[in-house]
Amino acid sequence: MQASGKNAGLGLALVSACAFGGSGVAAKPLIEAGLDPLHMVWLRVAGAALVLSPLAWRHRALVRRKPLLLAGFGLVAVAGVQAFYFASLSRIPVGVALLLEYLGPALLLGYIRFVQRKPVTRAAAAGAAVAVVGLACVVEIWAGLRLDLFGVLLGLAAACCQAFYFVFADQGADAEDAPDPLGVIAHGMIVGTLVMTVIARPWQMDWQVLGGDAAMGDLRVPALALLGWVVLVATVFAYLTGVVSVRKLSPQVAGVVACLEAVVATVLAWVLLGEQLSGPQVLGGALVLGGAFIAQSSRPAPAVAVDAPLPVQDREPTSA
Repeated sequence: MQASGKNAGLGLALVSACAFGGSGVAAKPLIEAGLDPLHMVWLRVAGAALVLSPLAWRHRALVRRKPLLLAGFGLVAVAGVQAFYFASLSRIPVGVALLLEYLGPALLLGYIRFVQRKPVTRAAAAGAAVAVVGLACVVEIWAGLRLDLFGVLLGLAAACCQAFYFVFADQGADAEDAPDPLGVIAHGMIVGTLVMTVIARPWQMDWQVLGGDAAMGDLRVPALALLGWVVLVATVFAYLTGVVSVRKLSPQVAGVVACLEAVVATVLAWVLLGEQLSGPQVLGGALVLGGAFIAQSSRPAPAVAVDAPLPVQDREPTSA
């Protein structure tokens, strides 16, 4: 039963990574058709909040029990990650934007070491260093930053928000009254929608874009079909399958599998949008993903007292 549960969790994690990886290639044609990146984020988050509203109502007690967690999750892990990612997406290629976002696990190690003042292994530090070298290759600093510098900075901001996503996701996970992650996601989408409504001002959106077609490479695709994919598949389905996979696997394993999102996004951008990456950028992307993998998987486990044997029924300690 345990092996089958892990296999099911691995399958869900792979499905979630593929679903998340398809967000950029569906959103970028809408942005290029005239939709502001912030309006694209608002549509994505608001649509997901609407679909997940029954879950939010079912877990309405979380508003009273964990208001700060819901506010932080919605502001940073939902609105922050999406806003900065889509803003960077409008200025740099899909694959590069996503690779920059995946510096988040490495940044998380810095937070653990210098903010929480907890020890980090040498392997973790080496992983962060590898990721930084990879980033230098991705932006091709020897060529005078040919990529849009502001777009790169927006991608790094998305990485910071992703790092805090792990921090928020780890809050109270081991407590007896741990909040249901499905409820946290649903309420997080509602909070994210409220925040993005103030920032994006959707009443100024060019709604006519959604009534036409958008160019996806050589194809013309209905804008509403692309929006439906972003909301239902790349957000609602991706988040839900991702959360269930984390419950069946450890967050560490699920996080490593989620790195396939960058590979999926890069391949889809190459096939559907015709975006090309140079050799050094491909190498840099591999280094960034490799560094993030090393850094996240090397986070030290909580210490256990020598004279206090671990009960058999206790589960393994998890990491963010």
